[in-house]
Amino acid sequence: MGEVTSVCTFKRDIPGKLLRIESDATVDDGDTILVTLADYGFKTVEAVAGYAHTTTDSIIVAEQPTTSVTAGVLTITVGGATDNLKRVYLVYGDSN
Repeated sequence: MGEVTSVCTFKRDIPGKLLRIESDATVDDGDTILVTLADYGFKTVEAVAGYAHTTTDSIIVAEQPTTSVTAGVLTITVGGATDNLKRVYLVYGDSN
């Protein structure tokens, strides 16, 4: 288990409302991704939805992470029970 933020791509699909995070295929269950909310225009997080690729760059299935917010930093802990999968997280937030 380790911090894997550097192997993730962050895309603001709707600035201040929706952030999409995609990892590479080396991410393991229990790894963490750190998101500084202010960097993406969020004041709060409303929901985080997690998905794993069944085969890299193929179909994704729901895989819920564990999350926490401390001092404006969202920590996403990868869920599931399978190592070395590409993951996708949708972070829904509010800029108000």
